[in-house]
Amino acid sequence: MTTENNEIFHHDTDIDVTHKINSVELNNWMSHLKYIKKELVNLIGLCTNELNGKLDDAEVIERFNKKKSENEILLDALVKYSNSRIDIAECEDTQCDMVYIKEHESYRRSYLYHLDKYRRLKDEFFNKAQGKFSLLS
Repeated sequence: MTTENNEIFHHDTDIDVTHKINSVELNNWMSHLKYIKKELVNLIGLCTNELNGKLDDAEVIERFNKKKSENEILLDALVKYSNSRIDIAECEDTQCDMVYIKEHESYRRSYLYHLDKYRRLKDEFFNKAQGKFSLLS
């Protein structure tokens, strides 16, 4: 089973299908984290340049910078994990496959936790910013 070809065929085993779906999912996670990285750069720039003094909250920039660092750490971990998945083709038994599946589940939980925390931080920022600018109008 190779992870390069993610097309699902009728003759694929359930394990092959799971690995292929996990590969697609992993690529989506990495793509999303790359987008979040760009978005955080924009939000930090916005807070630093455009809203500096108007937002009156230095903690926001600090929290965005921390989230940017956490995002980079998770993205790096997923890239390393993705590179390690080439060895899936070497699995000869279910036990080996299950190691990869359990590892994927662990990364899924980490990704979803990170995403939830990022969304909450962003919502909090926009709620604060909206409140401040509503008062200025």
